[in-house]
Amino acid sequence: MMADSVPYSETLDLGGAPRSYCALNKAASEEALARLPFCLKILLENLLRHSGSNAVTPEQIDALVNWQPQGMPPTEIAFTPARVVLQDFTGVPAIVDLAAMRD
Repeated sequence: MMADSVPYSETLDLGGAPRSYCALNKAASEEALARLPFCLKILLENLLRHSGSNAVTPEQIDALVNWQPQGMPPTEIAFTPARVVLQDFTGVPAIVDLAAMRD
């Protein structure tokens, strides 16, 4: 977890081993979280986890928290996945496509 994500972090004790995680309720109200689709909650957690980097701004977090289903997003958001899981038969073509997009 990034150093600046501390305002969003909480600690959970798992069998004597403390684990820190980014709590969504520290970034948004319960009402705002209740109307967000599950996939956007995942994106919000990703933004909070990387909020200490130069790629994520407070405006991006606010834009996602205040998401409107029928509106145009006011800003782009950063997304830095930790891992990508693909099925074997689709993995190779996807990697080839990603490699081709580098250029």
